[in-house]
Amino acid sequence: MTDKTILLVGTYDTKDDELNYLAETIRGQGGQVMTMDVSVLGDPSKPTDISKHDVAKAGGHSIQEAIDSGDENTAMQIMAKGGAILAARLQADGKFDGALVLGGTMGTDLALDICSALPVGVPKYIVSTVSFSPLIPPERLPADVQMILWAGGLYGLNSVCKASLCQAAGAVLGAARAIERPDAAKPLIGMTSFGKTVLKYMVALKPALEQRGFEVAVFHATGMGGRAFESLASEGRFAAVMDFAPQEVGNHLMGSSISAGADRMTAAGLSGTPQIVSIGCYDLVDFVGWQDTPQKLRGQETHAHNRLLSSVMMTADQRREMAREICAKLLQAKGPTTLILPNQGGNEWDRPGGPLSDPAGLAAFIEEVRANCPPNVTLIELDAHINDPEFAEAALKQFDAWLAQGAVAQP
Repeated sequence: MTDKTILLVGTYDTKDDELNYLAETIRGQGGQVMTMDVSVLGDPSKPTDISKHDVAKAGGHSIQEAIDSGDENTAMQIMAKGGAILAARLQADGKFDGALVLGGTMGTDLALDICSALPVGVPKYIVSTVSFSPLIPPERLPADVQMILWAGGLYGLNSVCKASLCQAAGAVLGAARAIERPDAAKPLIGMTSFGKTVLKYMVALKPALEQRGFEVAVFHATGMGGRAFESLASEGRFAAVMDFAPQEVGNHLMGSSISAGADRMTAAGLSGTPQIVSIGCYDLVDFVGWQDTPQKLRGQETHAHNRLLSSVMMTADQRREMAREICAKLLQAKGPTTLILPNQGGNEWDRPGGPLSDPAGLAAFIEEVRANCPPNVTLIELDAHINDPEFAEAALKQFDAWLAQGAVAQP
């Protein structure tokens, strides 16, 4: 089989042996390789398919500019910019099927940019000396990237690092061969949620939307799920979105590392995608359970969800801040936008009498939404809880109205 091509990226002036070993391993399994050199000072032992001069030029610079900068960080950012532009262009033209990037801290910094430039669903692997390290902030991670630690590989080949390298080579080629591409013929609805013990609307909405001829993808709103959701929304991949779990907005606002980034809840609006939004788990801030509570949230009621994840209840003032943040994001929307506001609560635990019930906090949030809801947003208030049947019915009613009006195309 020589049906799949892997883009292999690295600094061939310092990692020539390792990169050639990866290429040989991929070819030995029947794959093809497209090589990209992101070096600055030196040259590979043999020409690569994409030279360092090609890379620098793609980003509007030259290798001489990188050298003359006198700063390795500046030089590598020049190469990262050009590499990302070239990788995206080549992938869009169908020139490769998966990407594999090798590096230490410098190469990993560049690898994150290159992999972020590739769409969700394109296999992307990074072999790094700092894989899974706190050096890598969540917002730099592409939503579906795979990483493996380059153990014992800082300088030269050996049996330890070969174990990592050959695994990565086999993994990216296997992924490129096995991947099932999304069915572009069926329009896709993007939805955000948590497990159905806390949010239940997808149980009714998914089959109802499928009966209307749509495919439904439900994203777990715990940081990386939101990043995948935003990435696809920015590409215009959704016919419409039901962004009912905006908790990642609050996580970022309150300083949690479980963040989908500062641009969470904006991509659908900026791309003009019709969006129905709501308040699922708006009142909770998730943080890493084995880390200290974020400074801004210390002293507030905390619930340990498991050993990985804990949640803090927002105060009334924090809920007001959350309401203003959501409204500010929705103000940017260029397409039809509806905010459904269930006035009896936004998760199963905050029902009246529930363990996280806080009527005064909910009232403060609702009051702030009413005061700040932007004019481009249709506000629908429901005398119901987000997990009541009335909520799903209201969402479907708005969706069907958009279908009838042509705001959402018929499948």
